[in-house]
Amino acid sequence: MKQILLLVVLFSTFCSSQEPDSLNTNQSLKADSSGSQKKKEIKIKDIDDVVITGSLKPVSCSKSPVAVEIYSQKFFRKNPTPSIFESIAMVNGVKPQLNCSVCNTGDIHINGLEGPYTMILIDGMPIVSSLSTVYGLSGIPNSLVERIEVVKGPASSIYGSEAMGGVINIITRNTLTAPKFSVDLMTTTWNENNVDLSAKFNLGKKAASLVSLNYFNATQRFDENHDNFTDGALQNRMSIFNKWNFKRKENRQAGFALRYLYEDRFGGEMQWNRSCRGSDQVYGESIYTNRVEAFGMYEWPLKENIMTQFSYNFHDQNSFYGDHHFLAIQKVAFAQTYWDKKLGKHDLILGVTIKRTFYDDNTPGTLSADGFQNEPMKSPIFGAFVQDQWEVNEKNTLLLGYRLDYDKIHHAIHSPRFAWKFSPNPYHTLRFNFGTGFRVVNLFTEDHAALTGSREVVIQSELKPERSVNGNLNYIWKIPAGDRLINLDASAFYTYFSNKIVGDFDTDPGKIIYDNLRGYGISRGASLNVDYSFSFPLSMNAGVTYLDVYQKFDDEREKSQQLHAPKWSGTYNLTYRFPNDLAIDFTGQFYGPMRLPVLPDDYRPEYSPWYSLANIQVSKSFRSGFEVYCGVKNLFNFTPKDPLMRPFDPFDRTVNDPVTNPNGYTFDTTYGYAPMQRIRGFLGVKYTLKQMN
Repeated sequence: MKQILLLVVLFSTFCSSQEPDSLNTNQSLKADSSGSQKKKEIKIKDIDDVVITGSLKPVSCSKSPVAVEIYSQKFFRKNPTPSIFESIAMVNGVKPQLNCSVCNTGDIHINGLEGPYTMILIDGMPIVSSLSTVYGLSGIPNSLVERIEVVKGPASSIYGSEAMGGVINIITRNTLTAPKFSVDLMTTTWNENNVDLSAKFNLGKKAASLVSLNYFNATQRFDENHDNFTDGALQNRMSIFNKWNFKRKENRQAGFALRYLYEDRFGGEMQWNRSCRGSDQVYGESIYTNRVEAFGMYEWPLKENIMTQFSYNFHDQNSFYGDHHFLAIQKVAFAQTYWDKKLGKHDLILGVTIKRTFYDDNTPGTLSADGFQNEPMKSPIFGAFVQDQWEVNEKNTLLLGYRLDYDKIHHAIHSPRFAWKFSPNPYHTLRFNFGTGFRVVNLFTEDHAALTGSREVVIQSELKPERSVNGNLNYIWKIPAGDRLINLDASAFYTYFSNKIVGDFDTDPGKIIYDNLRGYGISRGASLNVDYSFSFPLSMNAGVTYLDVYQKFDDEREKSQQLHAPKWSGTYNLTYRFPNDLAIDFTGQFYGPMRLPVLPDDYRPEYSPWYSLANIQVSKSFRSGFEVYCGVKNLFNFTPKDPLMRPFDPFDRTVNDPVTNPNGYTFDTTYGYAPMQRIRGFLGVKYTLKQMN
């Protein structure tokens, strides 16, 4: 078996590739010759998709002063996964971080900044936030995705104060162009079963509806490291999605969508069953999630271009972490109207927004000052923004933006933004972005470590809003290589936090101490992406990111490195296509050492080792619309060692025994930094019935 796997790896490394599915992918060159004495004239054939994330309005990528990366559904299918949370790891500089080794909750880091700094949009609407950053991400199936747009760096002037680290905009399928019917079935040797069904219906010539059903089931228990805890969280999840688009005069936009998500998730001791839910005898983390989302848009029937967008989400979480009960309900309503006006070389956008959040739980976070009455959080925020994209000349484009948000607690919040694009010729593009960030921390909804019960939560003082300034420099260089282009995309970024809420895991092994940052925080680094398509059917894409993320406290000389932020990380993607629609994809990520939350005198290392999570896939497409694919995940069979401290005593019954526990170790779930799932195979079949002309 090992010899076969080695041969597969060597073969795939030699003859795999990534095809140009992202916006920053390879651009082909065309050489024309009109005589032996004439020089070859190279022409660039641009793949220039339209993006909306960087500046809110549709604009071609080459003209956008904001660096936007686009990744299509086809790109993510090179490593098929049941959710966005897992597939987004294929993007360089974007890291899905597991925050619990038991229930496998996680968030998405961009350029080393934690998940709450990443704004997740669906069709431009802020659907995922607070509670849903913990469990809502895994409930977004890949079958809904048309493409994903990623902006790294501040975008506060358009999207509000939460977009401090970056924006991930999930663009769902357009019902007017979606396939008439599609089905995708996948299973793995770990008995993970995923079903995606979608069907399109036309109602006359002016309306179309897309209905999509996703069901994911992984209920078989594995304990290959023999610690009596499940290696992967058991999940039983269903998502139903319905989207409508309408054809209107003068191509005006109109549409709305609804989605319902239910998930039953469990991780814990192997002998746990539902009768143990909430008990102090058998440890288990059991989370029931019910979630409803609605969002849409409407372009006014006026000569002027005026658009109204709206969204609403309801999130109900009923969970037990051992014997700690956590109940929470969150309702978020959002609406914005903006006017898009072109005046000569200026593209102006003026808009107003309102966001109203209702949040209630059973923690001290929603108690009154005297601690006796429940006071749900009700926080309306009103906003107004203006943006001017000015095409100075063919080589220079400027973007100036300003946003003002107001709420009764923090009053006026100012978010300026500046972007500049300089492109002297089609081969070179330089972009510079600058912005500020402002964010109010919702501790119990955003930080899973505060909920698990493995450590006591201590809030040292009244938590103030986080503030930051950020700069980002991006350079794209297209290098002619024969009749092709080598595409280089390099970025450097720097974020300075004047206040940041930091969880202190080091001072007391039994506590997490939260306090305002008495000092400052820095997140800086650089990234490089390279992609190239060879003259034969082989293409490749590779990326590397360097991070230096730390906090500097006033009373300490040494800087404190941020947890779970590896200095080095990267992605690789190779695909080889044979003439008969057979393809081999070799994909993966690598991570350098990252600092981990260890206990005093911990026998586990403070820094993780270098590791790589690699995958290989072989797929075959047929003219009938069928596609068959199979492969291996976690090809190098990497799993972290000792992800749990004292798994034999999860309720700390003998923690004070000097004989059996002389170092005072406590049960801890926060050390894990990578999935515990070992090497496993997968097999899938897909059928697509396209719309007849």
